[in-house]
Amino acid sequence: MNYRFVFNQLGKLLVVLGAALFFVAIAERTFDEASGRSAIRALLTTAFSGAAIGGLLWWRTQSTLANLGRREALLLVALSWIVGAAFAGSPYYFWAHMASGVEPNHRFLSAINCYFEAMSGLTTTGATILSDIESIPRSLLLWRAFTHWLGGLGIVLLFVAVLPSLGVGGKKLYQIEAPGPSPEGVHPHIRETARTLWFIYMGLTVIQVVLLCLAGMDLFESICHTFATLATGGFSTRNASVGHFNSWIVDVIIIFFMFLAGGNFGLYHQLIRGRWKQVLKDPELRTYTGLLVGGCLIVSFTLVEHPIVMTHGTEIEPSVTEAFRQGFFTTTSVQTTTGFCTSDFNQWPFLAKGVLVMLMLVGGCSGSTAGGIKVIRLWIAFRVMIAEIEKIFRPNVIRPIKVGNSAVDNDLKLATLAYILGILVLFIAGAGAIMVLEPAEHECSFTTAATASIATLCTIGPGLHQVGAVENYGWFSAPSKIILITLMALGRLEVFAIIVMFDPKFWKGV
Repeated sequence: MNYRFVFNQLGKLLVVLGAALFFVAIAERTFDEASGRSAIRALLTTAFSGAAIGGLLWWRTQSTLANLGRREALLLVALSWIVGAAFAGSPYYFWAHMASGVEPNHRFLSAINCYFEAMSGLTTTGATILSDIESIPRSLLLWRAFTHWLGGLGIVLLFVAVLPSLGVGGKKLYQIEAPGPSPEGVHPHIRETARTLWFIYMGLTVIQVVLLCLAGMDLFESICHTFATLATGGFSTRNASVGHFNSWIVDVIIIFFMFLAGGNFGLYHQLIRGRWKQVLKDPELRTYTGLLVGGCLIVSFTLVEHPIVMTHGTEIEPSVTEAFRQGFFTTTSVQTTTGFCTSDFNQWPFLAKGVLVMLMLVGGCSGSTAGGIKVIRLWIAFRVMIAEIEKIFRPNVIRPIKVGNSAVDNDLKLATLAYILGILVLFIAGAGAIMVLEPAEHECSFTTAATASIATLCTIGPGLHQVGAVENYGWFSAPSKIILITLMALGRLEVFAIIVMFDPKFWKGV
């Protein structure tokens, strides 16, 4: 194991994150907010501290031997998220201890709460411990949204793109970090791949910011909600989330970009190159769109004669237009694992909530910023099941499973089934651990524990009951928060990139 090289790259990552924090602190001057001066100081303190520590680590671990094998890549990815979350959460902690007038029981006074919020941001989960988001200074809310944007395609993928010293080893790192089995559409040199995806990501960011500004949002709100949309994160600047704006056009813009963010970014590269037919024939895109539209229609029809309570507390009369508006927004938000809310779906009919929970597990496409099992894995698993059923009465028939023009080999079939099983086991273990760890006075229901486990493992954010659309995670005990933080990291890094480190053979190099 080449630890020296791993820590060298980790030092560079801290420098990059320090620069990002400094940029956010300077950019906040645009929104001049006198009440946020202590927050600016907290951001700058973290920026300079992180850059200094990272620079020192970078300098002290310089080596002419640059070898990034698979073990080194796995370790670097895991450390990047663990250390990155600690770094990203530091401004919250510093602000709570620097600012005057902060309530004695403010949740950011707790280090575990700050780490929870930061991990939720970087993993694009969107679960929050805050009960009053609007009381937080704008500079911290901008950084909070920016952690989503950085985590969207991965802070690791970012510095694969900009740091050439990874060399050929960068391919191993990208394959571990990139969400899904195998992102389609971009296969040149790894740094070119990373840069291409980031250019697409940044282009969509600019377009959505402009559209939201034209729809009536101010620049600050537009930037924060765009960061959260394209990263499929869900952090809002408002207590009532997107429901605060009560705007049809804002809802439609966010639905459209949530749909894009849940799709395979490699396919967008194909669109740029004019390969429309190849994109339209993609089986995962077709399945993703079909599941999403079907789920939206089912949920919407269940709401036609059902009262709808908005996230700001107002109840609206049942109508077909509102049923479809709320049904399409919430279902798209849940399947793409974004987690934005406009209405309290915790009060919806059982069928609607059942569909939402199933779509939580499904998630978006491979190569997207969305979480969940991923549509392509479920598509492969379904095809494997059909093939096995056929073998029962036609044992001599060999029918290969194909994704596009590529056959799915046995290794990928096994990896897909193992991943789905791993998600189910972790979901059950997470729910059980929360039920055991929560003190009796919290009265944590099974629905709460189960959906909290799904919502963090599949990086969605809101669940049902005590973690519903208008609730938060701040009331959980510290041990439960540690479980939920672990589930976020496992879900974002596709489970096995973290679990493999608990195998002694990984460290022995056997």
